[in-house]
Amino acid sequence: MSFDVAAALRKSTGRAKSDVANKLVSMFLHEVSRKACAAGGMNVSDSRYSDSVVAAFGRNCLYCGKALAPSAVPVVEHLNGMNRVSVGLHVPGNVAMACKACNNQKRNDDQKLTLAENGWESFLSHDGTQCEEGCRTCAYWRLNCPDAGLRREFLVAARERVTEFQKPYQQFVRWSATTRGTLRVKIEILYRDCQRFATDEIGKLVAEVNLEFAKSDILTSED
Repeated sequence: MSFDVAAALRKSTGRAKSDVANKLVSMFLHEVSRKACAAGGMNVSDSRYSDSVVAAFGRNCLYCGKALAPSAVPVVEHLNGMNRVSVGLHVPGNVAMACKACNNQKRNDDQKLTLAENGWESFLSHDGTQCEEGCRTCAYWRLNCPDAGLRREFLVAARERVTEFQKPYQQFVRWSATTRGTLRVKIEILYRDCQRFATDEIGKLVAEVNLEFAKSDILTSED
């Protein structure tokens, strides 16, 4: 299948205001995270926390288990994504390291959360037995582990590793879960207000731009 240039251009043209709103959502979640870490007495940059990440997952992707770098490009991963759907936070128990491929695929799955309330749990539940044909996340895990039986065992073990890793940080995990509904309501208000503000202000400023130009002005002259 050839790449659809027209579709890509349409998508990039229409997403500007949502990009701004999503950035504001991320800033809000980071600010909540800073206050939560201060209240809980630990943050993600604490060496004790990074040591626990290495102890749980080694220097490997927490999802697929591949060694990070150079082939599996490492990224900081939020088990529950910092977005409008998952409402994850940058707090202990929700941050580890993943490869770029898993990070990208999980980000797509985060928009649905079809198999579990938690983003990481949903992502690691796509064993090919619960989704309709054509599920991209199931296809991703089939590619990583073609044998159906081994794939189910691998995903169960991966979920157990995450659960075990989170145990020392239950105060953060439980609080994040209980406050998720409240934060989601506030995020939706923030998201709508941001888009409304962006639409109004951009419209006002664009109206002040002089768009009266002759067609000949934008053509390349042969002189």
